[in-house]
Amino acid sequence: MRSTRLFLLSGLVCGAALALSGCNASAPSALAPTAETAAGVTPSSFRMPEGTGCAGEIARWKAIQDNDLTTGHVSKSVHDSIARDIAQASAACQAGRDSEARGLVRASRVRNGYPAS
Repeated sequence: MRSTRLFLLSGLVCGAALALSGCNASAPSALAPTAETAAGVTPSSFRMPEGTGCAGEIARWKAIQDNDLTTGHVSKSVHDSIARDIAQASAACQAGRDSEARGLVRASRVRNGYPAS
């Protein structure tokens, strides 16, 4: 019986201590947006390019990569490597080799961990 009272008393003391500790907590402050909090976020002005065929796919892949570089999602060296893939796909597209160009874009996406389409 005595141990039960001590257990209950210690529980009440701990509960009171927890309740009172909240009284000294300062109110949460709202964080003002800074460059750091905006890092990694695509700007609201970003628009995915439209277009059809290989030219449209290449333009969209380039826009994704430029955005990912700007937001810090890819390093400059990765961006440069993908830019070379894009240039190769663009040359194939301009030469009328639509399937080859689309295949090059798809391979670049897969190789760099992006969804294939």
